[in-house]
Amino acid sequence: MQKANVLDIYTIIFLALAVFIFARLRSVLGQRTGRERPPYDPYSARDAAKPVAGPDKALPLPDPAAEKSTGRKKDIDEPKADRWAGIAEAGTPLAVGLDAIFKAQPDFDVGHFLSGAKAAYEMIVTAFAEGDRKTLKNLLGKEVFDGFAQAIADRENRGETMESRFVAIEKTDITAAEVKGSAAQVTVRFVSQLVSVTRNSAGETVDGSPNGLTDVTDIWTFARDIGARDPNWKLVATESA
Repeated sequence: MQKANVLDIYTIIFLALAVFIFARLRSVLGQRTGRERPPYDPYSARDAAKPVAGPDKALPLPDPAAEKSTGRKKDIDEPKADRWAGIAEAGTPLAVGLDAIFKAQPDFDVGHFLSGAKAAYEMIVTAFAEGDRKTLKNLLGKEVFDGFAQAIADRENRGETMESRFVAIEKTDITAAEVKGSAAQVTVRFVSQLVSVTRNSAGETVDGSPNGLTDVTDIWTFARDIGARDPNWKLVATESA
């Protein structure tokens, strides 16, 4: 009898410890109520994240096709009176022409255009002197390219070579602008200084000077098809003042 009592006491002690441990675990781990949040999934969180505007992020641009399908009219700002400040005075034919281009091509940026026109001017003059037809073909309209290509061929047939080096482009002004048919056209006047010399097959100078500066004023017209996917402007007409 004494042995059975001892076993009963130990059994009771173990049961008490088990109940105590279970109660402690329950208080620490808690219990499910059916309202718990699902486990965190970094992949689903990444995919569901919305774009946030910031220094290194940009919200996606609206899709014109989507706007058209939903019947929403694209919001295009009307030209402002001071939009062409420093370029053209309000009410002048030049300002009216620039307004027409802006309405047809709302992303038209006159400052960006002038920077690109200046770069194109240098590239074209240099490519013409070097006889680089490939570069010219990418920058010129067909008629202008044909004229430049013919002048290069005539020079080569005479055995002449030409060198041109820009010293400075002193002034770049827009003198005219218009929408002609489906094309936007902008005319720019370049005032520059360059060193230009043409030599014959014997190395003798036949035009220009290797040491003297030449003042040049060119009036060039650039055009771009408003409906085309190609954003580049091409030289379509030239004249010298």
